[in-house]
Amino acid sequence: MGGQHLGFIGLGRMGGPMAGRLMDAGHELTVFDTNDAAVAPLADRGAHRAASPREVASAAEIVLTSLPTPDIVERVALGDDGLARGETIKIMLDLSTTGPSAATRIAAGLAEHGVQWIDCPVSGGIAGAKGGTLALMVSCPAASFEAIQPIIGNFGKVFFVGEKPGLAQVVKLGNNMMAAAALVVASEALAMGVKAGVDPKIMIDIINVSSGRNSATQDKFPRSVLPGTFDFGFATGLSYKDVRMCVDESEALGVPMVAGALVRQILAITGSKYGWESDFTCIAKLIEDWAGVEIRSKTES
Repeated sequence: MGGQHLGFIGLGRMGGPMAGRLMDAGHELTVFDTNDAAVAPLADRGAHRAASPREVASAAEIVLTSLPTPDIVERVALGDDGLARGETIKIMLDLSTTGPSAATRIAAGLAEHGVQWIDCPVSGGIAGAKGGTLALMVSCPAASFEAIQPIIGNFGKVFFVGEKPGLAQVVKLGNNMMAAAALVVASEALAMGVKAGVDPKIMIDIINVSSGRNSATQDKFPRSVLPGTFDFGFATGLSYKDVRMCVDESEALGVPMVAGALVRQILAITGSKYGWESDFTCIAKLIEDWAGVEIRSKTES
């Protein structure tokens, strides 16, 4: 199958690698990002620079977006110089985490201009974006799913959630809530172990073959907490945004999130103490500070 001419907006830590994978697969890209430095590596490979989302949407029928917040997604989609004003676009495929309310609102706004919205939030972090091992959650009409599946298959494993706008966002928010919650509870358990005199590397090795294993103990602690680098690659501010949306959306559906509200508060404190641009593994640093310990290994990995 030959490559298509696609649009891509948002070339940050996730979007940049995904756009690169599309070029690797033979697709021609027209790209836009407010940060020109993010555009440069793709432009050097032959991607066409656009001056606005509208210009991207006048060059390609399918435009992918990877953006940090729902308000930015909405502005890119429906703003005065947004995708809906483009002459060529037929599909906006959003890889961001917007939450179901924003997804429903943006889908309706695009429909007025004859543009199909597709939710496609992703999970798997920067390593997954680079390696093509992301999990992609999709909600859109079945016919549209068939059209975009060969494109997003370049990014990882694809899961069709349903046809209603925002359904994939519900799954993504639940996943990100659980990822943050795992960090919180693992940090508390490991701080307890260290305070008592246990080597955290040994404790993690035991947990990872036991019933308490989770994404924090299997990945985030070995990579970013035990070495004290706190550099997993996901900002505290973004994690807080996702968890806050999850709690709010859940409560709007009549589902109380008591534990989720506590995770939200831990992230609020983490962001306040270490900055919203800090890595969200600084949750562990917060618990370390409270406990008066450092969760570092004395044994070689």
